[in-house]
Amino acid sequence: MDQKVSALLNEQINKELYSAYLYLDMANFYSSKGLDGFANWYEIQAKEEQDHAMLIYQYLHNNGEPVTLEAVAKPDKVFKTLSDPLTAALEHEKYVTSLINAIYAAAQDVHDYRTVQFLDWFVKEQGEEEKNSGDMITKMELFGSDAKGLYMLNSELKTRVYSAPSLEL
Repeated sequence: MDQKVSALLNEQINKELYSAYLYLDMANFYSSKGLDGFANWYEIQAKEEQDHAMLIYQYLHNNGEPVTLEAVAKPDKVFKTLSDPLTAALEHEKYVTSLINAIYAAAQDVHDYRTVQFLDWFVKEQGEEEKNSGDMITKMELFGSDAKGLYMLNSELKTRVYSAPSLEL
């Protein structure tokens, strides 16, 4: 594997683990506000991000590449309103999409089609992540300012269940 592609994938493991920390921080914020449904939604997001890190970790190992684990940064976002985490999540997902796209481009540049194929799943996943984040903002804008609407939205988010990704390595 090209060393630049390997290095970018290693860095992405750290970025995915940071994403998990960020989403746990969001869950923590919502939990402190008594919104257990929102907290549940972001706890599951955190698990998904951990899964993404592990998929890349396993892919590197399966391809004989060393994995270097670096320190994970502390989330630096400060949330004041109930909408702040939602906006931060969409901003973050767009950032992660840019990272995945950069790795994809680097792999294409060196004709590493195995890695390109591996990253196809992440490209699709990022589209889903951005849509979900955008939908959360839309729902909050529609229902969040009304106590009953917020209660219903919180109840809806409480029903989300975790499911592991199904990606063949």
